Amino acid sequence: MTLWRHKLELLVNDRWLVFVCAMWIQSVAGVGYLFGGSMSPAIKTSLGYNQKQIALLGVAKNLGDAIGFVSGALSEVSPSWVVLIVGATQNLVGYGVVWLVVTGQLPNLPLWMMFVAIFVGTNGETYYNTASLVSCIHNFPESRGPVVGILKGFSGLSGAILTQVYLMFNPSHDSSVILMVALGPPVVVVALLFVVRPVERSCRTNLRSDDLRFLAIYGFCVVLSVYLLGLLVLQSLFDITQSIITTSAAILVVFMVVPILVPFSSVFISGNNVALVKSEEGTSNVDQHEVKTLIERSEMPLEKKRAPCIGEDFTLLQALGQADFWLIFMSLVLGVGSGITVIDNLGQICYSLGYNNTKIFVSLISISNFLGRVAGGYFSELIIRKLSLPRTLAMSVVQAIMSLGLIYYAIDWPGKIYVVTIVIGMGYGAHWAIAPASVSDIFGLKSFGSLYNFQITALPIGSFVFSGVIASNIYDYYARKQAGPSTETESLVCTGSVCYSVTCGLMSMLCLMAMVFSLSVVYRTRKFYLRLNRVSKT
Repeated sequence: MTLWRHKLELLVNDRWLVFVCAMWIQSVAGVGYLFGGSMSPAIKTSLGYNQKQIALLGVAKNLGDAIGFVSGALSEVSPSWVVLIVGATQNLVGYGVVWLVVTGQLPNLPLWMMFVAIFVGTNGETYYNTASLVSCIHNFPESRGPVVGILKGFSGLSGAILTQVYLMFNPSHDSSVILMVALGPPVVVVALLFVVRPVERSCRTNLRSDDLRFLAIYGFCVVLSVYLLGLLVLQSLFDITQSIITTSAAILVVFMVVPILVPFSSVFISGNNVALVKSEEGTSNVDQHEVKTLIERSEMPLEKKRAPCIGEDFTLLQALGQADFWLIFMSLVLGVGSGITVIDNLGQICYSLGYNNTKIFVSLISISNFLGRVAGGYFSELIIRKLSLPRTLAMSVVQAIMSLGLIYYAIDWPGKIYVVTIVIGMGYGAHWAIAPASVSDIFGLKSFGSLYNFQITALPIGSFVFSGVIASNIYDYYARKQAGPSTETESLVCTGSVCYSVTCGLMSMLCLMAMVFSLSVVYRTRKFYLRLNRVSKT
């Protein structure tokens, strides 16, 4: 009985259990992905909004998804469960109010109040992301690329997962999706509230079997993506009966539980208790280096407080004064901005080329986004471990490939819609695995929540400039040129590859500029990563 109690204690404090539970939270964290395709039609129909009003609510969703300064600051002074409970409360209150208004249980609110409600509800996911990423990066400091890639991958895939769960219940009213968004994620988060957290240092181990466990999770990610892609394509091409939808969604839910076998094997099969005893006697190689650094710092004169060096813990204000931080940020703005331009306009791109069924391409870019995040984290870690090169080299390679994919579309070569969908989906996703891990490498873990949430503001900036201004104006120009001067502006429709070929050509150049910024960081940080790799091998 004592042995089993000891095993359960090990399981509760096992960092792999924290990681798997963080994956589950991330699987429901992307509530914003459901706004455009599922929630906005219900809001528009029930409240009689026009398209401009819906577009304004879409801005509220985008701002809520991107502004995470409060969650980042809160993560520095509060435990993870506080960050999660604040996010769950915002999620519940924000979308709960929207559901009550849409179903007529509350009187119609002014548009600005609906704007605030959607902002608050969507902003809850920044707390989910922050708590999950901060906890797991602290628990896996030697595997930041895979950890960030997998967690951000599940965040990107959460829209597809939530959609399948929603369809399983065969809802009778479109507003039911808003109720699911208001209740579902908070229920999952509250259930895992005290599990997702940084574990004690003595419970953190750096076993060689970690690579095998990550490999198992990578395998799970591939199987999950293939299953979801097949499911989405079948639903797009055929009329599927409700019984099949319910069965397939139930299989998905059961399949999502499979990763729990990883922490169970870590504790009950691999003998993690032995590793725990060893960790009490002496720390791992990486931790020994950390302890040595702390001792050296403690021996420095107190009155001689110096600024942090690369690889040490920076505050957000200190990082804002560093060129490397802004180079990564500008690389993100250009790379992510180019990717989100294609994603935001994918439906219109398909229609301009004569493809009426856009759901297949939307599904394809969603899965590609997921695989890009997972693969980006994996290969960026290989670049550090095997080549002793900076992680941002992986981002520069991704941006070069994105540039080639966009040029392929601009030149109007065969199969361009498939090429740009897959390449841009994977490239866009890879940015969100590589950039946060790079920031944690260079600027430390202490203020990672604030640093990460500043970096993600690159998304709305890139989206507004490249999609909202450049792509839309170019599309309207060619639509007006095709229709003639007498056509009303609101009815303009552009057909042919010319509608987006110029935009893709410009985005290709922007990706090359992003690559230059990334390579600048590679050059500036190459010595640091070389020392980092030497230390980890000693």
